[in-house]
Amino acid sequence: MKLQSLAFAAALTVGVQAQNNADGPTDSPPGVPFPDTTYPNAISNDPVVVAGSKANQSSPDGYPSPWGEGVGDWADAYSKAKAFVSQLTLLEKVNLTTGVGWEGERCVGQNGAIPRLGFRSMCLQDSPVGVRDTDFVSVFPAGVNAAATWSRGLARARGAGMGSEHRGKGSDVQLGPVAGPLGRAPEGGRNWEGFSPDPYLTGVQIAETVQGIQSEGVIACSKHYIGNEQEHFRQNPQAPFNITDAMSANIDDQTMHELYLWPFADAVRAGTGSIMCSYNQVNNSYACQNSYMLNHILKGELGFQGFVVSDWAAQHSGVGSALAGLDMTMPGDAAFDSGTSFWGANLTVAILNGTIPQYRLDDMAVRIVAAWYYVGRDTRAVPINFDSWTSDTYGNQHFVAGQGYGLINEHVDVRGENAQLIRKIGADSTVLLKNTNNALPLTGKEKLTGVFGEDAGSNIYGPNGCPDRGCDNGTLAMAWGSGSANFASLVTPEMAILNKLVSAGSAVESITDNYAFTQIETLASRVDTAIVFVNSDSGEGYINVDGNVGDRRNLTLWQGGDNLIQNVTHLCNNTIVVIHSTGAVDIEAYKNNANVSAILWAGVPGEQSGNSIVDILYGAVNPGAKLPFTIGKQRQDYGTDLLYVPNSPVPQVQFQEGVFIDYRHFDRANITPSYEFGFGLSYTTFSYSNLQIQKHYVAAYAPNTGSTSPAPTYGSISNTSADYVFPANFSQVPLYVYPYLNYTSLSKSANDPSYGAPGFVPAGAQDSSPQPVNPAGGAPGGNPQLYDVMYTVTATITNAGKVPGEEVPQLYVGLGGPNDPVKVLRGFERLSVGVNSTATFTADLTRRDLSNWDTGSQNWVVRNSTKRVYVGSSSRNLPLSGVLS
Repeated sequence: MKLQSLAFAAALTVGVQAQNNADGPTDSPPGVPFPDTTYPNAISNDPVVVAGSKANQSSPDGYPSPWGEGVGDWADAYSKAKAFVSQLTLLEKVNLTTGVGWEGERCVGQNGAIPRLGFRSMCLQDSPVGVRDTDFVSVFPAGVNAAATWSRGLARARGAGMGSEHRGKGSDVQLGPVAGPLGRAPEGGRNWEGFSPDPYLTGVQIAETVQGIQSEGVIACSKHYIGNEQEHFRQNPQAPFNITDAMSANIDDQTMHELYLWPFADAVRAGTGSIMCSYNQVNNSYACQNSYMLNHILKGELGFQGFVVSDWAAQHSGVGSALAGLDMTMPGDAAFDSGTSFWGANLTVAILNGTIPQYRLDDMAVRIVAAWYYVGRDTRAVPINFDSWTSDTYGNQHFVAGQGYGLINEHVDVRGENAQLIRKIGADSTVLLKNTNNALPLTGKEKLTGVFGEDAGSNIYGPNGCPDRGCDNGTLAMAWGSGSANFASLVTPEMAILNKLVSAGSAVESITDNYAFTQIETLASRVDTAIVFVNSDSGEGYINVDGNVGDRRNLTLWQGGDNLIQNVTHLCNNTIVVIHSTGAVDIEAYKNNANVSAILWAGVPGEQSGNSIVDILYGAVNPGAKLPFTIGKQRQDYGTDLLYVPNSPVPQVQFQEGVFIDYRHFDRANITPSYEFGFGLSYTTFSYSNLQIQKHYVAAYAPNTGSTSPAPTYGSISNTSADYVFPANFSQVPLYVYPYLNYTSLSKSANDPSYGAPGFVPAGAQDSSPQPVNPAGGAPGGNPQLYDVMYTVTATITNAGKVPGEEVPQLYVGLGGPNDPVKVLRGFERLSVGVNSTATFTADLTRRDLSNWDTGSQNWVVRNSTKRVYVGSSSRNLPLSGVLS
């Protein structure tokens, strides 16, 4: 059966019953600052930032596209890739760059194969939480949960676990991890796929995840680059709105570097083999053909050595996208199942007529093959053994064409021992927000425990009953969209709590209908302990859940969760609230409710959800997680919001707040949140002392200088068009994208009325001469001196409680400039500390950590301002401070 989902598509709308009091789908929610998305008190005081975020601006050009040179630890992979590509024909090179079309092969994306040299079609497969669209796989906790652990080790282990399963299914490229969206506004539908609105925390998490995935011989595809901060209007069309193009994220140069680009630099430095460009426009140029963002910044300044792949159907031109730095188009067809492509035969035409120089195609091919060698695919590849479009064992290899019948699903179980890792991450990412009079942990000996809430139980249609998890039925263990995966099993909270208490001989009853008011009242009046489960869901914009078109319409609880809490707490004075949500929710009303004795935020914890929360509730695990975002008291406190209604035919989203999102805005506006960024309690207590700052003497920063080598080409290409027409008696698969020409006439093959018209090639785009290097570049991640350690900060952490625990000391820096945030996160470490024991927190501060982006010199500078460091347990509990000399 064909899945009722289209990866990264905007066409599918699923109407489900999710009574979440959402506003209607065509109006901005009350209080939203339409036609802008920044509240007046949050607009930056820096006129350069405001000017750079204005509507209808133009992105500068960045030509030519830098050719990869195999710098850093990419040298060996490039040597092998160059040797391989030198053997290829023009058609084989084009095949590498172009997907075969939506539903053309078994993975959500596959490029063309090179059978002559034994190079199979590469399998690109979702998602950032596991292997999508197949069976017998694990569903890992979401990225936001990984961030809540504040653990480098768990981030890498999670990446390795996912990578091992992708490898076992035959996937070559995992479409993840995610740094875009970063999380500009808490309502953003896909924030949960990423990590945190703080760029430093996200940067650490994405780097560790990339290295974990690639340690298993699978290419990580870091996404979505860049400015993809909302689902509304990310694509055109989007019913019922009348727009002519996708939205433009209008972001100034300094904000781009200090906020949104920061984690992508970490991903590049970690060696990510691929980066996916996003649907939206950036400063009114589509991200997948924005030469400044792809050529100048990503490949030039950041020194990215891998390949850039389009989001699915995010390519909007052929020649333009190639010259702008796109290396692979997915799924290959211009529109799903259209059989037409911007590349394929059109790329062959563009090479033959000289519009695209050979070196650009060769660079595309080298980058793709180099990423293959870089992670060891040549020695660790597994044959593709699943099919994304059906769960049937036998079926058509070419699903949309109905051809190639045979074995397509081998139902290989790749989960291994990952369930234990998932359970640990779920527990270690659960944040204890409130714990009055040590209400937690529970003993399991309570006389009668009541479990309340639909979020505790099962989806009545089964854990995979809603396509791509596109509903809010039962417990929220995974949000919706292409970032999901199928559950092989799902342990619900109700199941795990009942197992725990029944095996201990304790009494427990549960009600998983939020609207069974009479029954809830009866049980709540009898129990001595009530555990109430509530949630708030979101996802990708091709699925509409009760008016939530991916993005959340509000920050309230779904399924009448607020009323459920009120109904239980009215009758039970020992109520524990557990929140599963994709981000911040309105929490203030029950934070201050005396009958709410404890609150836990458990995020989107994956398949072991119930076991993870039981480990926390009953004390098998002492909570050590911290919030990776701020929970404000009301919507406007965040300073930023979404654009829900078009403000022009090409929606313009002005990032006027600059770098002031999340806690940075709360600090600047002096707003007290419900719970601050980095907050999280424990079953023990910790004290901080003995701050020490050690200065390291490093060489002065020197901009990168010199020039590149000339653009290389690999192998020769015949310019005779007859060499590239379909071979005689060639049997074409319908709707399949091929590199062959239909005719010897290039213009006839192109079938484009604009063929040969002037103006398609920007100035400098075909230049193959040596190019000046980027002053802020020099290696993957940027100028290597940015990572010089300038200071080491240490502090002593003491466990003054009665049980062992884990604490996350956090280091913040006040950069000291007039337009800088009060403080920014620049270090953390998750430490295990025994009873009456101490541990030493250590954090290195690099030059990059202390720098600002200077728009004049187009480089990083350490400004002459007093810089202070702060160490503590959250962004607003910082007992230790000092000055950097």
